Amino acid sequence: MEHSILGLHHITAIAGDAQRNYDFYTKTLGLRLVKKTVNFDDPQTYHFYFGNRVGSPGTILTFFPWPGVKPGRIGAGMATEIAYSVPKGSLDAWVTRFNNLGVPHDDIRERFGEKLLPFWDPDGLWLNLTETKHEDNREGYETEVVGGDMALKGFHAVTLTLNDIEATAAILTEVFGYYRLDQEGNCYRYKTDSVENAALVDLLESPGAERGFNAGGTNHHIAFRVKNEQILMAVREKILKRGLHITEKIDRSYFFSLYFREPGGVLFEIATDNPGFATDETVENLGTSLRLPSQYESMRNRIENALPQLRH
Repeated sequence: MEHSILGLHHITAIAGDAQRNYDFYTKTLGLRLVKKTVNFDDPQTYHFYFGNRVGSPGTILTFFPWPGVKPGRIGAGMATEIAYSVPKGSLDAWVTRFNNLGVPHDDIRERFGEKLLPFWDPDGLWLNLTETKHEDNREGYETEVVGGDMALKGFHAVTLTLNDIEATAAILTEVFGYYRLDQEGNCYRYKTDSVENAALVDLLESPGAERGFNAGGTNHHIAFRVKNEQILMAVREKILKRGLHITEKIDRSYFFSLYFREPGGVLFEIATDNPGFATDETVENLGTSLRLPSQYESMRNRIENALPQLRH
């Protein structure tokens, strides 16, 4: 139980146009759509899961694409940047690809001794591609246009912007088992040794930062990974002992979840490895058909008619 948190499980963000979101993450970045389902609370909205071939924890970026959603505001109390690990030596090729496709990006820079390429998705979500210092042996999902020499391997780190990092850092270190690894200016890097990858959380302390507004182009929540439901509920007890409100266990079809808002305002989720994404589709067919939570299956015709048509 000592290392109950196994790094990042997934990150969920808000997008606008569903087709544009799908095209960018599959055709521009080369990720696989591993699940096409709907928002549990709004079944007339898609919920897309993008990741590696099998949808491994630590590779999954999910989206609620709401047509016509107004732009959000990135700020304090939210996850503000997602870092993907890419093969060493691939950033120049990504710059060329982004330039050819008109993807907005900054120059390659260095952070914590690692080269990274910041860029923005079509809704304004902040991301970067990082050539990690450590050897990342995960295999990225390869496509006809994004080969293995460039393919995204999965998450490297996530940045949380906070007015004050102290209470959030205490959750990471005292509850989740992370430790402070490094500091660069007002950015503090925390790490867990329970996994080799998707193991970093950066806390950016910005006392004067305006609070973020959650809408298009912002992250809705970040999910940390646990092995199973037993450990999930043990973490729940730890959170309750801190005096924080946390939900009951929720069945999300592909994992079981708990949600709580950490003291700095970021919505945290704890999610299990089990049962995974190949429960209602084979690995070969992941993401090829609309999968509905059981409570909505009787409404399939109505839901399919309400959802935008997606061209694969």
